[in-house]
Amino acid sequence: MLTENQVKKHFKERRSESHKLIKDMIETRTKLLALYSQLGGNKPFNENLDGDLNEILEEFCEVLIDYTSQAHFRLYHYIDTNTEKRKAILELAEKIYPKILQSTQTIVDFNDRYSQDASADENGNTVIAIPTDKLESDLSHLGEQMAERIELEDQLIKIMVTGRTETAVS
Repeated sequence: MLTENQVKKHFKERRSESHKLIKDMIETRTKLLALYSQLGGNKPFNENLDGDLNEILEEFCEVLIDYTSQAHFRLYHYIDTNTEKRKAILELAEKIYPKILQSTQTIVDFNDRYSQDASADENGNTVIAIPTDKLESDLSHLGEQMAERIELEDQLIKIMVTGRTETAVS
């Protein structure tokens, strides 16, 4: 049987780990938003993206998937594994999780369309074919979904960190 001090130590360690995971996720989010801004600053997009813009798009897709993975495998871990016991977190997660999943599908779709799969042309040169005809509208839709997702995640983070609920889930 655990002593009271062991239980307190366990919860303190778990809380500290959660805070670090949240901090890491927010750092990745900040990088994601900076890359999004860089991409948006290059509109309108030409049929052939130049090398620098290709690199930004590639990095953006990588960070987008990293951020999404961090949220799902870190932020929601205790909820998904039924180890989260705080009622306020569980109630909010139940309300926002369907919207988070919806934005996740938008993220996966964007990544599938724009992540760069290189192939070789008939001369053996590396060719990266990016469909740019819908990039602007897809980026705009993704931005709307990300804004809503970030707002919802921030509500969950606030409860996790402070224990206070001031939610405005729509």
